[in-house]
Amino acid sequence: MFFLEEPSAQAMLQGLLPRMLNPGIHVRLIPFEGKQDLEKQLVRRMRGYVNPQARFIVLRDQDSAPDCTVVKHKLLRLCADAGRGAVSLVRVACKELETIYLADLAAVERALGVTGLNKHQGSAKFRQPDHLGSPSDELRKLTQGAYQKVGASRLIGPHLDLANERSATFKNLVKGIRRLEAELLALPAEAS
Repeated sequence: MFFLEEPSAQAMLQGLLPRMLNPGIHVRLIPFEGKQDLEKQLVRRMRGYVNPQARFIVLRDQDSAPDCTVVKHKLLRLCADAGRGAVSLVRVACKELETIYLADLAAVERALGVTGLNKHQGSAKFRQPDHLGSPSDELRKLTQGAYQKVGASRLIGPHLDLANERSATFKNLVKGIRRLEAELLALPAEAS
């Protein structure tokens, strides 16, 4: 179960997860209308989920928050308040989800059909895009306006390189998803 700040994260994960996960794992992607909506509804939505074997991933942007660890701890407290702390994982995208895309310009180039993007990957700015101030603005400029949040995220997700480690955000997201997948696969099968 994924609780997501916005529909663009849902669109990206719809293309990414089928390439990552065991087909026996059923995924639900729940997008919210921004971080306030996510934080306001998270406890209630988690408590309302009745599957005792469920695992939860909460994904939110850091945006302008000065310290992503404060954001993460707040979300972890909400998961604990819902009684799901032990089976929850929180990931905060450094600044914005778009840092993941800027760390994999080859995927953006293939997905959006904008040639020449991959040649920028070696520049200092895109070697570690988690440090950029406004990744979404950078991506719009770099793609000359071809990047549109939800539509482009849907196109880019299937092309993201799972082994890409230029973005700590992406690396930690992939690692966390794989960890929860392993936990789910290790659970005993339910009796029929």
